[in-house]
Amino acid sequence: METGRYLEILGTAARLKTTMRHCFLDGKRQESVAEHSWRLALMAMLLSHEPEFRDVDLNRVIRMCLIHDLGEAFTGDIPAFSKGEDEDRTEEDLFRSWVASFPDGDRQEWEGLLKEMEALETREARTYKALDKLEALIAHDESDLSTWLPLEYEFQFTYGQENMSYSPYMKALRKAVDDWSRDKIAKGQADMTE
Repeated sequence: METGRYLEILGTAARLKTTMRHCFLDGKRQESVAEHSWRLALMAMLLSHEPEFRDVDLNRVIRMCLIHDLGEAFTGDIPAFSKGEDEDRTEEDLFRSWVASFPDGDRQEWEGLLKEMEALETREARTYKALDKLEALIAHDESDLSTWLPLEYEFQFTYGQENMSYSPYMKALRKAVDDWSRDKIAKGQADMTE
């Protein structure tokens, strides 16, 4: 890849550093899309010693994690509970148009990853998608309860539930996150009554 094009792609991707997500980090600072994607890739890497994922190409999963939200470099982040089909389509179209401008080898790799992620038929794609949902829930549990919207108290337990069903490990991880959410909510309600 020509160096100018390489730097141009990185510059577009860098927009995710300043594209804020709905979730707040400790200290009430909003999380960036880049932070979400980085931790998502780390979550995939941490699966490498889990027996259930021995036959999963985690390098491929990490690549999916790193590129999955790059469409938000063009549209910004819209929380899952507010995002409709039109917003999804616009984000996907802009992302795919950008990828279509890549040099052949890179374009083919990214288009292949995007198709696989969309189809959700491989263990790699299902693993990436489950982790994506789980990371959002974990980040939400890490945020101060005062930053939660009323609808998020239920959404925390329903979001991405179907994406965990393929894997005993993901179901166990989801249960741990749900338990954390319940404890957080109960503690918050107890603190308000004191």
